[in-house]
Amino acid sequence: MTSIMTNTSALSALSTLRSISSQMDTTQSRISSGYKVKDASDNAAYWSIATTMRSDNKAMSAVQDALGMGAAKADTAYTGMDSAISVVSDIKAKLVAAREPGVDKEKINKELTELKNQLGSVAKSASFNGENWLYDSSETAGTTQEMVGSFVRGSDGNVSVKTITFDTTNSMLINDAAAAGGLLTKDTVATYAYGTTTSSATYYLISSAKGDATSKEVTLTSSSSNDEIDGMVASVDKMLTSMTDAAATVGATKSRIESQSSFAKDLSDTIETGIGKLVDADMNEESTKLKALQTQQQLGIQALSIANSSTENVLSLFR
Repeated sequence: MTSIMTNTSALSALSTLRSISSQMDTTQSRISSGYKVKDASDNAAYWSIATTMRSDNKAMSAVQDALGMGAAKADTAYTGMDSAISVVSDIKAKLVAAREPGVDKEKINKELTELKNQLGSVAKSASFNGENWLYDSSETAGTTQEMVGSFVRGSDGNVSVKTITFDTTNSMLINDAAAAGGLLTKDTVATYAYGTTTSSATYYLISSAKGDATSKEVTLTSSSSNDEIDGMVASVDKMLTSMTDAAATVGATKSRIESQSSFAKDLSDTIETGIGKLVDADMNEESTKLKALQTQQQLGIQALSIANSSTENVLSLFR
């Protein structure tokens, strides 16, 4: 039946054309934005996951910045410790030279004084952002430094910030308020062989401001005996051993921070890739789909035109 009131063919063609236009709008939106899931209405589950992971990735970026700060602190401490070890090695060499008969011990002591001043300068200047792992002027014997190491989201959805810690008790060289808190200001007991006997000596290298060390300072005078000098050499060598251990600890912390920083960067990239797989549009697929929809749209328009022209044929019946 042909009706001029209801054109079923035109309605069908129009419905198809509307569907094609809707699909074209979706495809064009994906092409222009680059996302197949841009809003929650596109895919609520994927949008929710992507939004949460983007937020976590921003936190990971902050972690990377914090790790960079921690690495700078460890680098500064290690550089200072390495320089201090070199200076203390020079002091030990000067003391060994003082053992030579006929040398001017007073002049060597002047060199020792300048080397000690250099140690103080190194320890005090090894500071980054107000934190110093080698020098302290408080009565506490070192503190535990915390550095942000990672951002973790557990299987239950709860988040936490993990830290990397370093105990400055292991690396503090000078403590002006508590001599026992510094490797160079505290009393260092060492044993040594003098002649056929074994003796022990207790010395400190740097005099703290408070001066609560009970032993003698490593200092040469014209009357310093060979026995005393041997004791000083043994004590300074013991200090060097402690400083070497401290440098190894700082170096291990530095290595861990660098390793964690590298992992954080790789993890951030992996998360970003995972988000992309969920919400990014495949541009090759979308461009192909757009071309097909444009062709379908043209055919739909032609079909609608044909359907509308069928009613014109009714007029010929009344001529």
